[in-house]
Amino acid sequence: MTDELLLELARYALADHSFDPGTLGTARWVLADSLGCAALASTHEAPRRVLGSFGSGGDIRVPARPDLLDPVKAAFDTGALIRWLDFNDTWLAAEWGHPSDNLGAILALAQHRDLRVADVLDASVVAHEIQGVLALENAFNRIGLDHVLLVKVASTAAAGRLLGLSEEELVAALSHAWLDGQALRTYRHAPNTGPRKSWAAGDATSRGAWLALLAERGEPGYATALSAPICGFEDVYNVPVRLARPLGSYVMDNVLFKVSYPAEFHAQTAAECGVLLHPQVRDRLAEIERIEITTQESAVRIIDKRGPLHNPADRDHCLQYVTVVALLHGELTDEHYEDEAASDPRIDALRARCVVAEDPRYSVDYLDPAKRSIANAVRVVFADGSATERVEVEYPLGHPRRRAEAKPLLREKLRTNLAAAGLEEHVELLLDDAALPALGARELVEALAA
Repeated sequence: MTDELLLELARYALADHSFDPGTLGTARWVLADSLGCAALASTHEAPRRVLGSFGSGGDIRVPARPDLLDPVKAAFDTGALIRWLDFNDTWLAAEWGHPSDNLGAILALAQHRDLRVADVLDASVVAHEIQGVLALENAFNRIGLDHVLLVKVASTAAAGRLLGLSEEELVAALSHAWLDGQALRTYRHAPNTGPRKSWAAGDATSRGAWLALLAERGEPGYATALSAPICGFEDVYNVPVRLARPLGSYVMDNVLFKVSYPAEFHAQTAAECGVLLHPQVRDRLAEIERIEITTQESAVRIIDKRGPLHNPADRDHCLQYVTVVALLHGELTDEHYEDEAASDPRIDALRARCVVAEDPRYSVDYLDPAKRSIANAVRVVFADGSATERVEVEYPLGHPRRRAEAKPLLREKLRTNLAAAGLEEHVELLLDDAALPALGARELVEALAA
C-alpha cells in the first residue's frame, strides 16, 4: 500500500490546474523578485566558488551568469544565487523556508523541456503550495533538520510536473526525496553558522531535479518511504508528516516578500523599527545604555546571538546585528554584512547592550493562520534615564496585509538588483509585458544571462 501522502502530493503536482489570475500575478512577482535576487548575488565574490561546471557542460542557462550547464547543476546554481543574500520570498509557520528556492529546479527543467514562462508560473504555485502547506504543522527544525528538506520534496514534485512524469514515476521520485539523508541545521546556528546556508537550498532544489530525472529513466521508488515501521522517515525521526489543509494556492496567495532588508525574516520588522528610530539615536550613540528588543519565540530560538560573528552568513542571522545596523545607519543593505562594514567597533559595542525578550502575544499571533504576524518592537534607553518611544511593527512590508504598500518598493528593489548586474532594462519585461507568460523559459533566462 503506497503512502497516502506520496499519492496526494503527486496527484496535486500533476493535476491540470487553472490557477486564479491573482495567484498567477503573485507568482510573476515572485519570479521577478527571485531573478533580481540572483542578479544581485551574482555580483558578490563568495558564491562564485560553488558556481559553474565541474567538468562537462550542457545547454541550460543560469540567471546573470555566462555558464551553460547540465540541468542538475543549473538548478543548483540558480537556486544558490536566488537564496545567497537571504533576500527572496519567505514562508513562516511551524517550519519556515523560502518557497522561491524551488525556482532553481523549475527554471532549469523548463529550459530542458523548452517550456514557457506560463509553465514556470504554474510549477511555482505548485512548489510553493507543497513546501508551505507541509510547513504549517511539521516543525522539522525542532528535531534539528533543515527546512531545505521541504525544498527537496517540493522541487521534486514541480520537476515531475515539468517533465510530464506519470503518477507512478512521480511517487517514486518523491519517495526518494523523503528517503534521502536530510541536512542538519548546524550551518545556521552558532558556533557553526556559515555560507552553506546560502547554497543549501540550491543543493536541495538540484537534488529534486535529479530525482525526477532518475524517475523518468525508470528508477523505482519505495511505497512506504514515510510510514515503514522499520526505518521509514516517520520511524527514524519519530515525527508524523501530515498536510494541514487541502492543497490549492494558499501559500502563493499569502507568501511574504522581503522588500527592503536582506536579512532573516524574523528580523525584518526589527530592522524596520531600527530605521524608524535612527533619527532619535544617531546623535546620541555614545549615550545608549541598552537596546530593548521584543520579539517572537522563533526569533529568540533562531537569531538571538551573542558573542563573535564570524562571517556575513552569521551576521544576517543575528537579530541584534540587524537591529543595531539599522539604528546606526538608518538602512540595511547586503554590504552591511561584509567584513569592512562589520569592523565598525560601534556595532559590537551596541550589540552587547541589546536585551532580547519574547512577547507571548507575538508568538501566538505568529502561528495564528488569520494573522501570521512577524512582530518586533524596539526601544532605546539612554544613560540619563530618558528613552526613545517604543516602536512596534507587527507586519513587515512583504506581508499580504501590506502588499499594496510594498509593490512600488518591490519594483524599485527589482530595478536596483538587476542594475547591479547591468540588467535593469528587463524590469518591464518581468513585471509589465503581457507576452511574458508565452515567452519560452529558455528565452527569458538567456535574456538575463551575463
